[in-house]
Amino acid sequence: MRLTEFHELVDAQFGPVRGASLLVDYVLSSVDGRTPRQAIEDGVDPRDVWRALCAEFDVPRDQW
Repeated sequence: MRLTEFHELVDAQFGPVRGASLLVDYVLSSVDGRTPRQAIEDGVDPRDVWRALCAEFDVPRDQW
């Protein structure tokens, strides 16, 4: 998954304002207690970060 696609999915699912906030403020336990932005900067595949966000926020599986 490209980073551009990741951001588009975040914006579409959570809205641009909430999505931007989640990327820098929300800590995901499944990526070693990092924020989504930190995880991606540390080399975690955006697809894995997207899936972690979906799992944490109970996004329906068909939208993952």
